[in-house]
Amino acid sequence: MMIVEMLGFTLFGMLLLSTLMAIFSRKFSFLGQRPDDYEATGPAFDLRTHLSGPIQCEGMIYGPTGKVTSRFVADMDVKWNGNVGVMREDFLYDSGERQQRQWTLTVGNDGAIRAEAPDVIGVGIGMQKGSAVQLKYRIKLPESSGGHELDTVDWMYLVENGTIMNRSQFRKYGIKVAELVATMRKKEAA
Repeated sequence: MMIVEMLGFTLFGMLLLSTLMAIFSRKFSFLGQRPDDYEATGPAFDLRTHLSGPIQCEGMIYGPTGKVTSRFVADMDVKWNGNVGVMREDFLYDSGERQQRQWTLTVGNDGAIRAEAPDVIGVGIGMQKGSAVQLKYRIKLPESSGGHELDTVDWMYLVENGTIMNRSQFRKYGIKVAELVATMRKKEAA
């Protein structure tokens, strides 16, 4: 009887701990951020202004253990026609692999964002407010990277000098499997 009670308390404790960790993760961590948190902070971020023209990007991808698994540089070019922008990306990874992507971004008058790309399942949704932009979408990785479908949360933060800091987390079944950190800044005119 005593062993059964101890086992019951142990299981209850594990359930309680995992519930508290899930609540903490959703409320007080990366996933707990909300666009309203940045409404009155830093310079005003407008995708149509700050993510426009030729852009240089450098970044790293971290695996589930926090170790760097890949480094990359990317040339981006973003052209806007009113509230609709097309962003072309040309990535070069430290492995020598190249990847090209194209996003279509639509910004509403209220700051709401719709994002579409060939490897995005459905439509990404987001919001720009204050100094930050949040974008959520489901991405299908290329077969060379396992072909997994991952839930993605992108945050872009505008810095006073015009640099955009990007942090993204990728999750499968709610578990973080990768994180990306990158900088984006307008290319100097040649």
